[in-house]
Amino acid sequence: MDISTTGVHRLLVASLGDSATLETFAQLQVAPALLRPVADTVSRAELAQALNMLLFRDLLLRVPDAVDYVADCVKAGGKVVFDHGALRTVAWASGALPPGEAAITRVLRPLGYRHAETYPLPRLKMTGRSWRHVDAPEDIAQFFVSELHPERFSAPFQVAVGRVLEGSVDPLTAGDQALLEQLARDHALPWHAALKLLPALQRCFARQHPLFTQDDYRTLLAESAEMAWIATEGNAFNHATDRVADIDAVALSQRVLGRPIKDTIETSGSGRVRQTAFRAAQVRRLFLHEGQVVTQTVPGSFYEFIQRAPLVEGTLDLAFDAGNATGIFKMTAAA
Repeated sequence: MDISTTGVHRLLVASLGDSATLETFAQLQVAPALLRPVADTVSRAELAQALNMLLFRDLLLRVPDAVDYVADCVKAGGKVVFDHGALRTVAWASGALPPGEAAITRVLRPLGYRHAETYPLPRLKMTGRSWRHVDAPEDIAQFFVSELHPERFSAPFQVAVGRVLEGSVDPLTAGDQALLEQLARDHALPWHAALKLLPALQRCFARQHPLFTQDDYRTLLAESAEMAWIATEGNAFNHATDRVADIDAVALSQRVLGRPIKDTIETSGSGRVRQTAFRAAQVRRLFLHEGQVVTQTVPGSFYEFIQRAPLVEGTLDLAFDAGNATGIFKMTAAA
């Protein structure tokens, strides 16, 4: 099929232009069922796929090791199977932004995602939830959305969280939210509406609060590396994940190349889901300190690998594992 005649291609070109769209299609495997010719309307599945491709590309812009890995895949004639993207939220008052996962799930539901499983993460004082697309669960990347619970931390920590988040803005306008309601009702949008909505959806996966003090960052970091990460990175993808056939071989090859891959592979209780990851990229972020703007190196996002075995009935095991998630979260723990 000529991908240039498909709806997903048209959506991406509107956001990225021709060259970057071609590059993104070369990097990512897209199920043929999602590549339907341009029609009168855009389905929720097409919008979800286009958004995921934009978010994957954004992750690459922030993780150099991921860029190198994906380039190697393309050079070898392969493509990445985008399994899931993960992001972090805070179950706390956040200015104009809906608190916690609601800031994200209000986007996921109209796109065709449904809550699949809940994963308590007590050691991190967080809760993780997976969101799976009802139209193409194995082909459209899942979302792993975690919430941090500040009430489980100290009073000074809670005060710092409040100060960091209180200036948060809502990236969605009333018009954007009306289009989401239309999408939820009709499972599709006219082209003019879809082209308007897609950039607004992408803006939801970013940091929505302004600069804050370095002292507040240190207060958060002392009790929760995860909250400190949210403070600097917001709701951006914490990581994107490549579904691979042989995770042991991938880990070994990346280690031989000298890339900063995790020393161990996390294995779920079922034994069917195995995960490892590169260590987080180090990024420079701005802070306020004594009336001045200063910079500090902090952990950014990272790139993950997952191997999924089939269930008895032949479908892939699309579940996650709380123990795996806790281990993977450590990729952003060290500055």
